[in-house]
Amino acid sequence: MPFGEVVCGAPGSGKSTYCYGKYQLFNALNRPIAVVNLDPANDNIPYPCAVDISSLITLEDVMQTHGLGPNGGMLYCMEYLEANFDWLEDRLRELGPEAYVLFDLPGQVELSTNHDSIKNIMQKLVKGGFRVRFHYSTSNLLRKPMTTQLAAVHLCDAHYITDASKYVSVLLLSLRAMLQLELPHINVLSKIDLLAQYGELGESSSSIGQNLALTLVQPVDFNLDFYTEVQDLTYLETTLNASLPSRYAALNMAMISLIEDYSLVGFETLAVEDKNSMLHLMRVIDRANGYVFVPPPNAPLPPGTIDESNAPSSARPNTFGLFSSAAGPIQAPGSDVRDVQERWIDYRDIYDAHERKEWRKEGETLRDEAARGKAGNENVASKIRERKPN
Repeated sequence: MPFGEVVCGAPGSGKSTYCYGKYQLFNALNRPIAVVNLDPANDNIPYPCAVDISSLITLEDVMQTHGLGPNGGMLYCMEYLEANFDWLEDRLRELGPEAYVLFDLPGQVELSTNHDSIKNIMQKLVKGGFRVRFHYSTSNLLRKPMTTQLAAVHLCDAHYITDASKYVSVLLLSLRAMLQLELPHINVLSKIDLLAQYGELGESSSSIGQNLALTLVQPVDFNLDFYTEVQDLTYLETTLNASLPSRYAALNMAMISLIEDYSLVGFETLAVEDKNSMLHLMRVIDRANGYVFVPPPNAPLPPGTIDESNAPSSARPNTFGLFSSAAGPIQAPGSDVRDVQERWIDYRDIYDAHERKEWRKEGETLRDEAARGKAGNENVASKIRERKPN
């Protein structure tokens, strides 16, 4: 497993749905993939599971045996997995050297923001763990142990950006996860295709105190790129101060300053049922974990280079321009956040109608081709029956 992802996020952010969608995408692209479920409370797994923590420990057993609640039981399960890391190591080794592994984490956010078990497990995977593969030169004399490249994919429900206070809280949560996991990190606004159901971007409504009436704040005229690129957050000051008591004004600005001082958080977008959205996020993650540097086994080699196409992906060198692959802009449908806003927020109905029309055309074309093929087979069969023996 030279490459993989650690999928984390709050409950309901779409982690398991994303893992299933990526499993389907990679199968369509003929890329090997394996999904590892590390949630001991997940008994309704939608994807084919290569490794399941429930074969080691379950949350229900822990709660019954030790009298713990769901939160304490989940922490116990992660600590138990860390203590039995060799079990996970053996299961991952069985997946083979070419597997791209997705780790589906529990939705308890403190596991990726405060508790150390997940962090320690991932560090073991990156630094040593089960990596027993070697880098083979063509002479098969030079052997170097290879490392596992992981990237953290932190999913956040996109509806949080419709409320200024929730947006700031998601920024703090994402920043804390980045600092805790210490991995290449991709923050993702999931369910972007459902954003239009929650109102205008920046719209907020809150009740200030028990004796105050409901205060409605006018929508802030920000585009989607304001939230994905985390631009000047001081523009949210008015909205935050209007939706909270005045004594929190200094705290609001302190949190904004903290986020901007680190200047680490940014977001990609995801509509898991949209092919272009999934492909764009796949390219971003491939850059983060280094998969972009690995050429396919059948890639043509420049003249004068050594053929190592039979080596595993962890050992296969990229003989092409590395920096042009990693540093160049991603030019593909869905890579521009302005196109994402146009597709899912501004003109969603028009795009949906166009897609349905194209799907109907595609279905009619396939049906006509199948009918012509059937008619051709029937003609051939009738000619064979009419043929007389000599």
